[in-house]
Amino acid sequence: MRRRGLDFRRPMRRRLSNVVWWIMCGIVVLVFIVVLTKEAQIDSRPSLSRRPYHYDRILEGLNITDEMLSPKSVTRQLSDQISLAKALVVIAKESNNLQFSWELSAQIRNSQTLLSNAATRRTPLTVGESETAVRDMALLLYQAQQLHYDSATMIMRLKAKIQALEEQMSSVNEKSSKYGQIAAEEVPKTLYCLGIRLTTEYFGNPNLQRKLKERKQLDAKLRDNSLYHFCVFSDNILASSVVVNSTALNSKNPNKVVFHLVTDEINYAAMKAWFAMNSFCGATVEVQKFDDFKWLNASYVPVLKQLQDAETQSYYFSGHNDNGRIPIKFRNPKYLSMLNHLRFYIPEVFPALKKVVFLDDDIVVQKDLSGLFSIDLNGNVNGAVETCMETFHRYHKYLNYSHPLIRAHFDPDACGWAFGMNVFDLVEWRKRNVTGIYHYWQERNVDRTLWKLGTLPPGLLTFYGLTEALDPLWHVLGFGYTNVDPKLIEKGAVLHFNGNSKPWLKIGIEKYKPLWEKYVDYTHPLLQMCNFH
Repeated sequence: MRRRGLDFRRPMRRRLSNVVWWIMCGIVVLVFIVVLTKEAQIDSRPSLSRRPYHYDRILEGLNITDEMLSPKSVTRQLSDQISLAKALVVIAKESNNLQFSWELSAQIRNSQTLLSNAATRRTPLTVGESETAVRDMALLLYQAQQLHYDSATMIMRLKAKIQALEEQMSSVNEKSSKYGQIAAEEVPKTLYCLGIRLTTEYFGNPNLQRKLKERKQLDAKLRDNSLYHFCVFSDNILASSVVVNSTALNSKNPNKVVFHLVTDEINYAAMKAWFAMNSFCGATVEVQKFDDFKWLNASYVPVLKQLQDAETQSYYFSGHNDNGRIPIKFRNPKYLSMLNHLRFYIPEVFPALKKVVFLDDDIVVQKDLSGLFSIDLNGNVNGAVETCMETFHRYHKYLNYSHPLIRAHFDPDACGWAFGMNVFDLVEWRKRNVTGIYHYWQERNVDRTLWKLGTLPPGLLTFYGLTEALDPLWHVLGFGYTNVDPKLIEKGAVLHFNGNSKPWLKIGIEKYKPLWEKYVDYTHPLLQMCNFH
């Protein structure tokens, strides 16, 4: 057989190898493409797999359906219109456009009815059945836009509304304060009735006059410094009676208790009659009127001198309208009453005594107070409970520190204290001429630039550096204006109804009235005649 030449066989082999090579390359490319496609599918699967879980939670929280998520959803369009329309209803009402507000509300109800029906039958809303509702709502929303019912306008209106409400609230608060002050200063009809009946008894009952003469034999006890001497300056008969009664009932030795009551000319006869008609567990009670004090005159007492000043009289008594610049409490004439200022003249009122406990007439005693007389005041004149647990009761809250005299003499962060239950060492008082210090500051406050009102600010000045702090349980305050810790009520020796809400007034705090009322004998004939209950 004849063999083929080498040149003929080699090209054929080359062509075969080239074909195989291209086939292999094509297969590799196809495989590569397939792999890339699968990777892309794998990369997209996590988001697809996560999406149902993530969106299920959203759907569950928002209570929406897949149909509402569709970009062609009529339900979503209606829901968005309803939400916007509800906001515009509020704005329309604020603008007093009640007709437009009513039209919006009616269209909202129509749209809500369509949504409710679709939800009931469990089929999506169609364009045909919702077309009218969508168009009508769109027209109303466009109308609202033409009326400038936008967010910016609404914000401006709300700001104006807030400002008006704040002004209204300020006016109401001012009126409330004014009427509260008037209510606190009123004399209840029952107290007025009691005063009239007691005055009648004083002048018309011969047995009462005999009792009063017999009581004059007790003068020795009034000067005995081994006894417990208390003083009260008041024109309120019933309140003074509660102070005396509660002190005597809670005293371990009521026979050693001596009360010195000072009142004015108007209430003197009634006060004398009441304490002559009633006994208080053996306690001694003396009643005086400050009109009988010969030393009490305008040449000695700055307050009496100020009462003769025309400007002072106009400030306290004219009643001129100052457009509310000066609060009514600052113009209360009671702050010029001598019954308020007698506390600065105790050594003159009781020249024979060495130590007294001063009590306000709005307190109740529920512990034995004899321990106060054995407290060492460490050379100080005034023993008082400090009230600086809060920053409000520092000196700078009571005094005008823009005045150079105040700024130069007193620490603005000095601790304040309370009048109402004070132990006074009258020996030290006389030695240090404390009344003279009081006169000095009172004379420099004629124009009311050092302090505005009351007896506490001049007391803080007068007894500055002369006050010994007492245990807070001796004197618990706040029963006339705030809530008091029940533990303090239980342990407190003297409970003070400081503030406007006195327990004998209708505006008294009801939950604290029983603390005071339990020392009032409502079965007393005179109290029943005057309708006390």
